[in-house]
Amino acid sequence: MTILPWAQLPKNIEEYLLRWAATQATAVWLQPNGYEYYPQRPFKKLLAVGAKRWIKAKQQEDFKRLYDFHQQQQSWLFGYLGYDLKNQLEALSSQHPDAIGLPEMYFFEPQWLFMWEEAQLQIKGDLPKGFWEEVMHTKEKEPTVTSSIQIQQRFDRQTYLQTIEAIKQHILEGDIYEMNFCMEFFAEKAVIDPLATFQQLNAHSPMPFSTFLKLQHQYLLGASPERFLKKQGKQLISQPIKGTAKRSKQPTEDQQIRQQLYQSEKERAENLMIVDLVRNDLARSAAIGSVKVAELFGVYSFPQVHQMISTVQATLRDGATWAEALKNAFPMGSMTGAPKIKAMQLIEQYERTKRGLYSGAVGYITPTGDFDFNVVIRSILYNAQAQYLSFQVGSAITYDALPTQEYEECLLKASAIIKTLEAHTNPIT
Repeated sequence: MTILPWAQLPKNIEEYLLRWAATQATAVWLQPNGYEYYPQRPFKKLLAVGAKRWIKAKQQEDFKRLYDFHQQQQSWLFGYLGYDLKNQLEALSSQHPDAIGLPEMYFFEPQWLFMWEEAQLQIKGDLPKGFWEEVMHTKEKEPTVTSSIQIQQRFDRQTYLQTIEAIKQHILEGDIYEMNFCMEFFAEKAVIDPLATFQQLNAHSPMPFSTFLKLQHQYLLGASPERFLKKQGKQLISQPIKGTAKRSKQPTEDQQIRQQLYQSEKERAENLMIVDLVRNDLARSAAIGSVKVAELFGVYSFPQVHQMISTVQATLRDGATWAEALKNAFPMGSMTGAPKIKAMQLIEQYERTKRGLYSGAVGYITPTGDFDFNVVIRSILYNAQAQYLSFQVGSAITYDALPTQEYEECLLKASAIIKTLEAHTNPIT
């Protein structure tokens, strides 16, 4: 372990390290953006680079395989769980196209791990001779962006509205009482600088669970406000988000909007449905009587939106592994609906794109089996080889949902990404 006091490092060392990491084959950057007030704290600031060993999905018992992989050598692991791991957990399938092509699960033990602490940078892994010279001399890429990125939608406005009405009919018939419905925005023949795009997105929309992930030519550029699941010792923490309102530049009006969100019966009902689902998911791994709601209907403000966030906690029962806790809660209820299995069946029926890493989870596992994972939302997925760029947005559909409002909410959630790319896009209608 190398420990370097901040006084010995350039002020912009973070920028240099991230630029260098983006030249390597495998890298994960977790960026908390200073949200220390976030309940149960945001991501740790961590940069994992290079793969000493790795594991990826085989589409059978992948949660157990991940646990066994960690047990073989109890080290730090970084990576992700794709949404379609659900097909291993229930009698489900995914037939939609997937132009990004990431494996459904991937984790690696980093060759180098950089950990930002209060007064120092801790580095795990042997640094080769000339390492800092290489880092400090990694040049910023010249802009390589197409003159116009043509963003398209899988659903036009009218088709989206009709689909919401069809989903509401399922609610009326008692099939479900809430469903998270998502649509894809995409661009073909798109050439971007992934790191520069991530930095622009992070500037527009800094979030407590922001992520830059690179696997060869495939990227996740993430600005997530939501935690999926955290394990700290025996404690499990999940923080579903349901409830969104647009910010105002006028302080008085902004505060009124915030208060309206907190008092909204519709938003509270949506949030409570998912809180109940999460409580049930955690109970599958928890000690009897330990599941509790630490905060209900908390409203937190981010640059683009106010969000309603609840915090559910539990104690991992004796004999249950950390991997079982992940498996029993996956995929996160805020991105599925309730009842969960039927909602996922209808998601497959009505959506048009395989979710892949979107609405999955990115994070880390420590040598002792603690972990922290976000929910992959408000994020760009990019396949540089195929020149395909994709981002998805969605909302919770209940019987009270107004299709036009749900459509506007989707555009609001996409606004930071659209702003990041707007210099190279046509207007979206």
